[in-house]
Amino acid sequence: MNHMRKVTLFLTLAMVTMLMVGGLCFGAEKYPTKPIQVIVPYSAGGSSDLLARTVEKIWTKYSTQPMLVIDKPGAGGVQGTEYVVRAKPDGYTVLFAYGSGCDLVMPHLQKMPYDPLKDLAPVARLSIHSVVVNVSGKSPIKSMKDLIEYANKGNRITAAVSTAAGAVDIVMRAIAKRANIPITTVPFAGGADAVTALAGGHLVIGGGHPSEVLPHIKAGRFRPIGVALDRRDGTLPNVPTLKEQGINVATWGSVKGVAVPLGTPPEIIAYLESTLKKVCEDKDFKKTMAQIGQPIDYLNTKDWAAFMPKASKDYGDMIKELGIKI
Repeated sequence: MNHMRKVTLFLTLAMVTMLMVGGLCFGAEKYPTKPIQVIVPYSAGGSSDLLARTVEKIWTKYSTQPMLVIDKPGAGGVQGTEYVVRAKPDGYTVLFAYGSGCDLVMPHLQKMPYDPLKDLAPVARLSIHSVVVNVSGKSPIKSMKDLIEYANKGNRITAAVSTAAGAVDIVMRAIAKRANIPITTVPFAGGADAVTALAGGHLVIGGGHPSEVLPHIKAGRFRPIGVALDRRDGTLPNVPTLKEQGINVATWGSVKGVAVPLGTPPEIIAYLESTLKKVCEDKDFKKTMAQIGQPIDYLNTKDWAAFMPKASKDYGDMIKELGIKI
């Protein structure tokens, strides 16, 4: 009888344990269970913001929870990026525009409050697009040759750039070095603000990405005079590269990727990566990206993580070679 009591007690405990474990399993909530906060470290209307909002519209086709885009401009992208670096690594705070100037360029020029390559976990790359050099549609300058001649006549050249030490800023500084002309860069809070300043006639030249400048080019407000890639940009096929015009400047352009705080669980990163891949393959996403002049250039987590150190080194080598300082 004592033996039977022990067996009964054992079976009862086993059943209770199974029910508890089962209850935990059934009660466990699968990510995501609430909206995902997307941080863009630049101003609204710029290329990074446009990309994030394009993803935001398609995301809900493939995820049970929406993305909420929040612009946090400041300090050339550092403010918003640091916000993500310090955020809880739970998958609900995500950085868009990872791989921009404050990640690949700025660390070679100044001390950073975090390490972009060590304090963030890469998720996926979505796009790479060029830096386009523009002048006002009313300007007498029609080419890089004209710009150099204009400068050599003693005219002051001011250049609107999205942020200090960003991808556009580095292009302008490289042009100044290679062409041996003085260019004063004027940084703004993001691409949209820089483009607005150039459109207002406050500066001689300006740099921007196709998604930011195409509407102005089509309206005749801007005239593109060069592209800082090693090949022509498909969105502006008639605009020659800087190299074609005798100025040896070519960069990665603007890299647009996604990252999360270091320590984010691998299964959450995998969910974000796979969902972003579906977004990039979506026909409506492709259509909108073509309309705004942003090429889709997707990389998965593994390849994206390998790309970042290489691109950073390329920018570092260029900055060192040209002796660029801020």
